[in-house]
Amino acid sequence: MNLISLPRPEAVLFDFDGILVDSEPMHYRAFTEVLDPLGMGFPWKEYVETYMGFDDRDAFREAFRTKGIDLDEENLAKLVAAKSRAFQDGIRNGVTAYPGAVPVIESLHAAGRPLALCSGALRSDIDPILAQLGVARRFGVIVSADDVRRSKPDPESYALAFSRLSEKYAALLTVPEKSVAVEDTPAGIRSAKGAGLRVLAVTNSYGAGELAEADWIAESLESVRFEG
Repeated sequence: MNLISLPRPEAVLFDFDGILVDSEPMHYRAFTEVLDPLGMGFPWKEYVETYMGFDDRDAFREAFRTKGIDLDEENLAKLVAAKSRAFQDGIRNGVTAYPGAVPVIESLHAAGRPLALCSGALRSDIDPILAQLGVARRFGVIVSADDVRRSKPDPESYALAFSRLSEKYAALLTVPEKSVAVEDTPAGIRSAKGAGLRVLAVTNSYGAGELAEADWIAESLESVRFEG
Protein backbone atom coordinates (compact mmCIF):
# COMPACT_ATOMS: atom_id res chain seq x y z
CA MET A 1 0.00 0.00 0.00
CA ASN A 2 1.53 3.31 -1.10
CA LEU A 3 1.65 5.99 1.60
CA ILE A 4 0.28 9.40 0.62
CA SER A 5 1.32 12.55 2.45
CA LEU A 6 -0.90 15.62 2.10
CA PRO A 7 0.14 19.16 2.97
CA ARG A 8 -1.46 20.37 6.18
CA PRO A 9 -5.05 21.42 5.42
CA GLU A 10 -6.83 24.22 7.25
CA ALA A 11 -9.87 21.94 7.59
CA VAL A 12 -11.01 18.51 6.41
CA LEU A 13 -14.55 17.78 5.20
CA PHE A 14 -15.50 14.12 5.12
CA ASP A 15 -18.15 12.44 3.05
CA PHE A 16 -20.02 9.80 5.05
CA ASP A 17 -21.29 6.78 3.12
CA GLY A 18 -18.37 5.03 1.48
CA ILE A 19 -15.76 6.96 3.46
CA LEU A 20 -16.47 6.44 7.16
CA VAL A 21 -18.56 3.27 6.82
CA ASP A 22 -19.40 0.72 4.15
CA SER A 23 -23.06 1.66 4.31
CA GLU A 24 -23.88 1.67 0.59
CA PRO A 25 -25.00 -2.01 0.65
CA MET A 26 -27.29 -1.15 3.57
CA HIS A 27 -28.73 1.81 1.66
CA TYR A 28 -29.26 -0.42 -1.38
CA ARG A 29 -31.11 -3.03 0.70
CA ALA A 30 -33.31 -0.30 2.18
CA PHE A 31 -34.14 1.08 -1.29
CA THR A 32 -34.90 -2.46 -2.47
CA GLU A 33 -37.20 -3.08 0.47
CA VAL A 34 -39.24 -0.02 -0.48
CA LEU A 35 -39.12 -0.22 -4.29
CA ASP A 36 -39.35 -3.96 -4.99
CA PRO A 37 -43.00 -4.24 -3.84
CA LEU A 38 -43.79 -1.41 -6.29
CA GLY A 39 -42.07 -3.27 -9.14
CA MET A 40 -39.47 -0.52 -9.37
CA GLY A 41 -36.35 -2.08 -7.88
CA PHE A 42 -33.00 -2.08 -9.67
CA PRO A 43 -29.90 -4.31 -9.54
CA TRP A 44 -26.81 -3.50 -7.48
CA LYS A 45 -24.80 -2.69 -10.61
CA GLU A 46 -27.33 -0.01 -11.56
CA TYR A 47 -27.26 1.36 -8.02
CA VAL A 48 -23.49 1.77 -8.22
CA GLU A 49 -23.53 3.26 -11.73
CA THR A 50 -26.50 5.59 -11.32
CA TYR A 51 -27.78 6.05 -7.80
CA MET A 52 -24.72 6.04 -5.54
CA GLY A 53 -23.91 9.65 -4.68
CA PHE A 54 -27.54 10.81 -4.94
CA ASP A 55 -29.38 11.71 -1.78
CA ASP A 56 -32.54 9.69 -1.09
CA ARG A 57 -34.85 12.23 -2.70
CA ASP A 58 -32.99 12.36 -5.99
CA ALA A 59 -32.57 8.57 -6.00
CA PHE A 60 -36.33 8.06 -5.78
CA ARG A 61 -36.93 10.77 -8.38
CA GLU A 62 -34.52 9.02 -10.75
CA ALA A 63 -36.11 5.61 -10.17
CA PHE A 64 -39.56 6.97 -11.01
CA ARG A 65 -38.28 9.04 -13.94
CA THR A 66 -36.62 5.95 -15.41
CA LYS A 67 -39.99 4.15 -15.32
CA GLY A 68 -41.79 7.19 -16.73
CA ILE A 69 -43.95 7.57 -13.63
CA ASP A 70 -44.75 10.90 -11.99
CA LEU A 71 -43.75 11.33 -8.35
CA ASP A 72 -45.27 14.17 -6.38
CA GLU A 73 -43.71 15.69 -3.27
CA GLU A 74 -46.17 14.05 -0.87
CA ASN A 75 -45.43 10.52 -2.10
CA LEU A 76 -41.72 11.32 -2.32
CA ALA A 77 -41.72 12.24 1.36
CA LYS A 78 -43.49 8.95 2.22
CA LEU A 79 -40.93 6.94 0.26
CA VAL A 80 -37.99 8.73 1.90
CA ALA A 81 -39.48 8.07 5.35
CA ALA A 82 -40.07 4.39 4.56
CA LYS A 83 -36.52 3.98 3.26
CA SER A 84 -35.14 5.68 6.38
CA ARG A 85 -37.06 3.24 8.60
CA ALA A 86 -35.68 0.31 6.62
CA PHE A 87 -32.15 1.70 6.91
CA GLN A 88 -32.51 2.22 10.68
CA ASP A 89 -33.58 -1.42 11.03
CA GLY A 90 -30.51 -2.46 9.06
CA ILE A 91 -27.95 -0.67 11.24
CA ARG A 92 -29.27 -1.96 14.56
CA ASN A 93 -26.90 -4.93 14.33
CA GLY A 94 -23.96 -2.52 14.27
CA VAL A 95 -21.70 -1.01 11.63
CA THR A 96 -17.97 -1.22 10.97
CA ALA A 97 -15.81 1.75 10.02
CA TYR A 98 -13.57 1.58 6.97
CA PRO A 99 -9.94 0.84 7.90
CA GLY A 100 -8.14 4.02 8.89
CA ALA A 101 -11.24 6.22 9.01
CA VAL A 102 -11.59 6.62 12.78
CA PRO A 103 -7.80 6.96 13.41
CA VAL A 104 -7.56 9.72 10.77
CA ILE A 105 -10.48 11.58 12.33
CA GLU A 106 -9.00 11.24 15.82
CA SER A 107 -5.55 12.33 14.62
CA LEU A 108 -6.87 15.42 12.84
CA HIS A 109 -9.05 16.34 15.82
CA ALA A 110 -6.09 15.96 18.19
CA ALA A 111 -4.05 18.24 15.91
CA GLY A 112 -6.73 20.94 16.17
CA ARG A 113 -7.97 20.69 12.59
CA PRO A 114 -11.62 21.76 12.15
CA LEU A 115 -13.65 18.84 10.80
CA ALA A 116 -16.97 18.70 8.96
CA LEU A 117 -19.18 15.93 7.67
CA CYS A 118 -20.81 16.61 4.31
CA SER A 119 -23.24 13.89 3.29
CA GLY A 120 -26.20 13.20 1.04
CA ALA A 121 -27.62 10.95 3.76
CA LEU A 122 -30.38 12.00 6.13
CA ARG A 123 -29.29 13.25 9.54
CA SER A 124 -31.39 10.49 11.10
CA ASP A 125 -29.23 7.95 9.23
CA ILE A 126 -25.96 9.64 10.15
CA ASP A 127 -26.30 10.28 13.89
CA PRO A 128 -26.76 6.65 15.09
CA ILE A 129 -23.71 5.52 13.11
CA LEU A 130 -21.50 8.35 14.38
CA ALA A 131 -22.58 7.42 17.89
CA GLN A 132 -21.70 3.76 17.30
CA LEU A 133 -18.26 4.76 15.98
CA GLY A 134 -17.66 7.14 18.90
CA VAL A 135 -16.78 10.14 16.71
CA ALA A 136 -19.97 12.21 16.87
CA ARG A 137 -18.30 15.05 18.80
CA ARG A 138 -15.31 15.28 16.48
CA PHE A 139 -17.25 17.15 13.80
CA GLY A 140 -17.80 20.84 14.36
CA VAL A 141 -20.19 20.97 11.42
CA ILE A 142 -22.51 18.35 9.91
CA VAL A 143 -24.35 19.02 6.64
CA SER A 144 -26.84 16.36 5.58
CA ALA A 145 -29.57 15.99 2.98
CA ASP A 146 -31.90 17.80 5.36
CA ASP A 147 -29.87 21.01 5.00
CA VAL A 148 -29.76 21.45 1.21
CA ARG A 149 -32.08 21.54 -1.77
CA ARG A 150 -29.68 20.08 -4.33
CA SER A 151 -27.64 16.94 -3.80
CA LYS A 152 -24.15 16.13 -5.05
CA PRO A 153 -22.75 16.70 -7.68
CA ASP A 154 -24.20 20.17 -7.05
CA PRO A 155 -21.71 22.09 -4.86
CA GLU A 156 -24.40 23.35 -2.47
CA SER A 157 -23.63 20.90 0.35
CA TYR A 158 -19.87 21.47 0.40
CA ALA A 159 -20.27 25.22 0.00
CA LEU A 160 -22.63 25.24 3.00
CA ALA A 161 -20.32 23.04 5.07
CA PHE A 162 -17.30 25.25 4.39
CA SER A 163 -19.33 28.39 5.10
CA ARG A 164 -20.40 27.01 8.49
CA LEU A 165 -16.85 25.94 9.29
CA SER A 166 -15.63 29.43 8.38
CA GLU A 167 -18.14 30.99 10.76
CA LYS A 168 -17.24 28.63 13.60
CA TYR A 169 -13.47 28.72 13.09
CA ALA A 170 -13.01 32.20 11.64
CA ALA A 171 -9.46 32.53 12.94
CA LEU A 172 -8.32 29.25 11.36
CA LEU A 173 -9.86 29.20 7.88
CA THR A 174 -9.13 31.43 4.89
CA VAL A 175 -10.18 30.08 1.47
CA PRO A 176 -11.70 26.73 0.39
CA GLU A 177 -8.60 25.81 -1.66
CA LYS A 178 -6.64 25.36 1.58
CA SER A 179 -9.06 22.74 2.90
CA VAL A 180 -9.57 19.15 1.76
CA ALA A 181 -12.69 17.10 1.09
CA VAL A 182 -12.49 13.30 1.40
CA GLU A 183 -14.73 11.56 -1.12
CA ASP A 184 -15.40 8.20 -2.77
CA THR A 185 -17.65 9.06 -5.74
CA PRO A 186 -17.31 11.10 -8.94
CA ALA A 187 -20.42 13.08 -7.93
CA GLY A 188 -18.87 13.91 -4.57
CA ILE A 189 -15.62 15.02 -6.18
CA ARG A 190 -17.47 17.35 -8.56
CA SER A 191 -19.48 18.76 -5.66
CA ALA A 192 -16.37 19.50 -3.59
CA LYS A 193 -14.45 20.90 -6.56
CA GLY A 194 -17.42 23.13 -7.38
CA ALA A 195 -17.17 24.56 -3.87
CA GLY A 196 -13.48 25.31 -4.40
CA LEU A 197 -12.07 22.53 -2.20
CA ARG A 198 -9.18 20.23 -2.97
CA VAL A 199 -10.16 16.57 -2.93
CA LEU A 200 -8.69 13.34 -1.62
CA ALA A 201 -10.50 10.39 -3.23
CA VAL A 202 -10.50 6.91 -1.71
CA THR A 203 -11.14 3.89 -3.93
CA ASN A 204 -13.70 2.31 -1.60
CA SER A 205 -16.55 2.48 -4.12
CA TYR A 206 -15.01 3.29 -7.53
CA GLY A 207 -11.72 2.59 -9.28
CA ALA A 208 -8.99 5.20 -9.56
CA GLY A 209 -9.84 5.90 -13.20
CA GLU A 210 -13.33 7.07 -12.28
CA LEU A 211 -11.95 9.32 -9.53
CA ALA A 212 -9.34 11.01 -11.72
CA GLU A 213 -10.71 14.53 -11.08
CA ALA A 214 -9.47 14.35 -7.48
CA ASP A 215 -6.18 15.95 -6.41
CA TRP A 216 -5.04 12.80 -4.63
CA ILE A 217 -6.23 9.19 -4.83
CA ALA A 218 -5.67 6.63 -2.07
CA GLU A 219 -6.54 2.96 -1.77
CA SER A 220 -7.42 3.40 1.89
CA LEU A 221 -7.37 6.06 4.59
CA GLU A 222 -4.86 3.78 6.32
CA SER A 223 -2.29 4.96 3.77
CA VAL A 224 -2.96 8.71 4.22
CA ARG A 225 -0.95 11.09 6.39
CA PHE A 226 -1.81 14.76 6.83
CA GLU A 227 1.27 16.87 7.48
CA GLY A 228 1.37 19.08 10.56
